Amino acid sequence: MPAAALATAPAIRRLSPKLDRIIAPDAVIETIATGIRWAEGPVWVAGTGLLFSDPPANLMRRWTRAGGTRAFLSPSGAAGTDPKLVREAGSNGLALGHDGALLIANSGGRSIDRFDLATKRRRVLVDRYRGKRFNSPNDLHVARSGALYFTDPPYGLADGDTSPIKEQPHNGVYRWTPGGEAVLLDGTLTRPNGIALSPDERRLYVSVSDEVAPVIRVYDLDARGLPTGSRIWLDAKPLQAGGAPGLPDGMKIARDGTMVCSVPGGMMFLTPEAEPLGLIANGGPIANCAFGEGGKTLFLTASDRVLRVPLRIAG
Repeated sequence: MPAAALATAPAIRRLSPKLDRIIAPDAVIETIATGIRWAEGPVWVAGTGLLFSDPPANLMRRWTRAGGTRAFLSPSGAAGTDPKLVREAGSNGLALGHDGALLIANSGGRSIDRFDLATKRRRVLVDRYRGKRFNSPNDLHVARSGALYFTDPPYGLADGDTSPIKEQPHNGVYRWTPGGEAVLLDGTLTRPNGIALSPDERRLYVSVSDEVAPVIRVYDLDARGLPTGSRIWLDAKPLQAGGAPGLPDGMKIARDGTMVCSVPGGMMFLTPEAEPLGLIANGGPIANCAFGEGGKTLFLTASDRVLRVPLRIAG
């Protein structure tokens, strides 16, 4: 992404009057961090602040109002990887477990990890499916039951699908429960990326960051949390018109069902019926987002920076 594009001031594009219920018309977007190689995977931790990843730098950073941005965990992923084989050695998506531990989609380590914020101890929760290592776990969502849903594209591998260290024959969407094994939910997607459950946990949304066919799919889930069928929820191909930067990537869903999804052009607010309400744009891709500060703030990891937007709804 050219530096000139990344220097574009962030702005809110109002696509529907319904956006005013979510973001005040006079809301100001604040840039709270800059100088990041690729900002990703934000999560708000009460008492700690905002944590976010920089996968290519193998660094996790922390932001607080009082202290600004500082290094939090290095390496955030795997140490000592071969750059000829591993393109992104660091952490990517982050989430909080029900016990308060930080859960990490470890791109370089090719695993889902648990990091105890109090003791700083880290351990691998799951790193294989049917005995073969994952590609490079990208994003994750924690269900109320404690089950983890996560995506495993080949983005962390230097040669992607042709990498000599790629063991899985597919790029998968998985479900894992503590004490159990990973279950493959879908192995047909070219580039599974962002992932989120609906508030009632009856639907699972997965972004597909395919440049030719960028979409967000939705899966209907049964009582066990397993898919019974899927369909395209949002076709993002029309949003690429005019060279809009980015692809479907991270997403979050507010308590009232409002969808906040990374799409070509920025971060879009949509209704559960996929009606566009607004778009936050800054001239470059906006990879992911997180609700924080009591649910009244939306944090966005936007290429080389992190943005902060006040909300009227509870995230």
